This record gives sequence, structure tokens and C-alpha cells, in this order.
Amino acid sequence: MILPIVAYGHPVLRKVAEDITPEYPELKKLIADMWETMYHSNGVGVAAPQINKAIRLFVIDTEQIVEGFDEEDKREYPNEKPTKQVFINARIVEESGKSWAYNEGCLSIPKVREDISRLSHVRIRFMDENFVEQEKEFDGITARVIQHEYDHIEGKLFIDYLPMLKKRLIKKKLEDISAGKVRVDYKMTFNR
Repeated sequence: MILPIVAYGHPVLRKVAEDITPEYPELKKLIADMWETMYHSNGVGVAAPQINKAIRLFVIDTEQIVEGFDEEDKREYPNEKPTKQVFINARIVEESGKSWAYNEGCLSIPKVREDISRLSHVRIRFMDENFVEQEKEFDGITARVIQHEYDHIEGKLFIDYLPMLKKRLIKKKLEDISAGKVRVDYKMTFNR
């Protein structure tokens, strides 16, 4: 089932999400719905707060990014492999590497894209969809997508990394999104 994406301005996007247990009601269905919602919205990741659930759960699939690489991207990220993964109760263990800027967007903040600097490497501990504990390392674009989605379960948004001047420049767009004055090709829910 395709779920509505929560728009900027909704309080759930600013909550630090709670851990869940394997007994979380209808977890397998929720994960399946998150995949369907993400693909329908042309996203590469979606976190539970974006579907109005303040729980530590997110999914990513970087295939469409990696498949869309041009020759320059392939040279810059030669080891980038598509990653499809469920993250439950995730905790970043370490962020390292060089800081690099990349143009990010967010399904909850449609039509706003900005260059955001993040570190190039992340080590993260999490449970997979079967509640098997994992600790993995990721680099490049995949690390960035993980950091972006992880921010959602920590109550942060990519725009929080912008300098004050940039925030002022997008203030009207953010107000319009919050008020429901935005058109997208996917279902959204607003805090009006």
C-alpha cells in the first residue's frame, strides 16, 4: 500500500524516533509498504517518520542513483555498488573520510534541493528486517543516503545543515510546503 509522505512542518519529522522490537505490529507489512511508497515517489530512501511513524526504521535502495551515473560519476565513485537494505534501530558507530558536497533533496521537502556537506564514510549498527544484528560500512553515495535517512530518525532534516543565509532564501518555499501549497506526483500529508 502506498502511504502518504509527511510534509515539512509536521512535528513527527522533528521527533527522535523510538526503538522497536520484533513484535512491532505488522512490521513486515509496514516495511513492504515503505518500499512501495519509496518506489512510487521515486525516492532512494524513506524513513518511518516520513510516513508518520516515530520509530527507528528506514529503507534505502541506491540502484537508480548508481545506474544513472554518467562517466564522471563512475570515475569519481568507481567502487559504488547499488545497495538495498532495511535498517531497524540503527545507530551510527562512526562517520569518517573527507567532507564532500552533494545536491540533496527530500520527499518531505519537495522541490527544494541544496548542496549539503557530509563525510564520505559511515559505519552503522542495525537490525535487518529479520532482526539479525548487523554492523556494516558504507562509502560515497550510499553512505550519504544512509546519513540522510538516519537524520530522519534523529529528528533532523537536510536543510538543518544549511547556512543561515540559505535558510532565509528558502523560507517561503518551506512555508508553502508546510501549508500544502506544493504539487507532487505522490500522496502527501500536511500539518494544517
